[in-house]
Amino acid sequence: MLSRVRSENTVFVGGPLDGRILPVLTGMTGRPPKTYEVPVPRPEEDGGGRTVYGYRLEPASVTRRLGLPRGWKYVHAPEARAGENRPKWPWRSSRS
Repeated sequence: MLSRVRSENTVFVGGPLDGRILPVLTGMTGRPPKTYEVPVPRPEEDGGGRTVYGYRLEPASVTRRLGLPRGWKYVHAPEARAGENRPKWPWRSSRS
């Protein structure tokens, strides 16, 4: 059985991607990841390398009756890092 990679057009609010709508891959449940990082290369005059901008997932709107999310948006959050909301399993070693 072949699995399809699904994506959802998601709005970005704030930061360098403000107002853009980009396709974001969804997980098995059809929901985009909780955090999204965008690497942006820095000019050579500033030392090169790259700057990473973080975005946090929030509901774009909710239904009136049940309060279920209708679509998603990413809000600029400089402190957001991918993988910070992962479960802490006791059998996994901590990575420093």
